[in-house]
Amino acid sequence: MSNEHWVGTWTAAPAPAEGAAFANHTIRLTPRVSLGGGTVRIRVSNAYGIRPLRLGAARIALRDSGPAIVAGSDRQLLFGGEPSATIAAGAVLVSDPVALDVKPLADLAVSLYFPDDLPASFGITGRYARQTNYISPVGDFAAAAVMPVGKLTDDWYFLCGVDVVAPEQAAGVVAVGDSLTDANISTHDGHHSWPSQLARRLVARGGRPVAVMNQGLGGNRILHDLRGDSGLKRFDRDVLAQPGVTHAVIMLGTNDLRNRSAKPEEEVTAPQMIAGLKQLALRGRTHGIKMIGCTLTPFWNETFLPGAWNARRETVRQTVNAWIRDAGAFGAVVDFDRALRDPENDLRMLPRFDCGDHLHPSDLGYRTMGDAIDLALFD
Repeated sequence: MSNEHWVGTWTAAPAPAEGAAFANHTIRLTPRVSLGGGTVRIRVSNAYGIRPLRLGAARIALRDSGPAIVAGSDRQLLFGGEPSATIAAGAVLVSDPVALDVKPLADLAVSLYFPDDLPASFGITGRYARQTNYISPVGDFAAAAVMPVGKLTDDWYFLCGVDVVAPEQAAGVVAVGDSLTDANISTHDGHHSWPSQLARRLVARGGRPVAVMNQGLGGNRILHDLRGDSGLKRFDRDVLAQPGVTHAVIMLGTNDLRNRSAKPEEEVTAPQMIAGLKQLALRGRTHGIKMIGCTLTPFWNETFLPGAWNARRETVRQTVNAWIRDAGAFGAVVDFDRALRDPENDLRMLPRFDCGDHLHPSDLGYRTMGDAIDLALFD
């Protein structure tokens, strides 16, 4: 078993799920994989828990529709041969492998039962999903063919990865970003993010198997924490630790520019942002990862956070983008700025690529970002 080549086929970057609480509930999550395989396992995170987390049961199956699973596909997940496990505070738990024929771009149903009282003060780990997941009424419904639904949610709770055994030549691409990578404001259950579009294109192309792991995290910044760890702080956990990672695509910096915290001491300069990006590129290269940098897209007169754009911050964005394009710190560049900007006004997104808040792309804009990536980068 030790010589198997594991690759992450789906991921969610852990973050604090503010206000979330559970007490003797089952959660059924519906990740869509990128790369297929015949042997799978999951990873469960207690990254932000203040004490150990007891997992009472876990199962994986192919998803049918809603909270239902495909008949005959249900598999019990074990942890060191045991049906339950305890995850230390701050740690991640990896399941034993199970045989399950998972096709590329398949939808899974991962069911996790937590028997204990987990109040908001516990520190639930999760992040928003832009797709529908399910929380049961009180009880263990992990093995239910159609899980009863007590509540809908559009968050990923605790689940941070699904891995498959892949051919040795398979590549693993980690997409690191903020809400523009996580596809905030996109249509629910549409899988419109640029990493999702990249995965679809890679599957359609054929050839070398390539997995895509979306580690976008809304509000994320290069230099400072906000609703989770900064890019520099989470890089080891969210990139270097991902199974089978060979490439990392970095699109971070927009929230540094916007200063979401509104703290004067966190108003960034171009040299500060460039220094942070240099560190990410260097740390990835040190581990043999091909590092791909992405230019930052326009946010002129955004309405999501009124007043976030100003001329000084725009000058910083333009300076950082010029450095990303020309300095050679990254092994390759994806020019999302040029893909989305209005050719008649490079301060703003082309209206058809704009969701309407002048910050987040539309569904079409996100897919256009995925189309802007040269697939030859992963050969």
